[in-house]
Amino acid sequence: MAANITQQDVTHIAALARMRLSADETAALGRQLSDILSYIEKLNELDTTDIEPTSHILPLQNVYRQDEIEPPLPRQEALLNAPDKTERFYKVAKIIE
Repeated sequence: MAANITQQDVTHIAALARMRLSADETAALGRQLSDILSYIEKLNELDTTDIEPTSHILPLQNVYRQDEIEPPLPRQEALLNAPDKTERFYKVAKIIE
């Protein structure tokens, strides 16, 4: 079964996504969406009964650095690039009344 996306389908999807498309963009997107759905239909033909679900094909592991205690950043250096500051603190706009 071939997946055919009509121009009305594309227009409806674009409206849901709050997108404005030209006639050329609508036609191109319709072809692209049809190709994507056809590919998914092709994948659905594969027998995956003995295949374990996975989110990645390669094993993943996080690489962490050692948590080492270091001296803190000097206050003047921390405040160096602040757009608004006092001698000791960052100054920010009041957001709570």
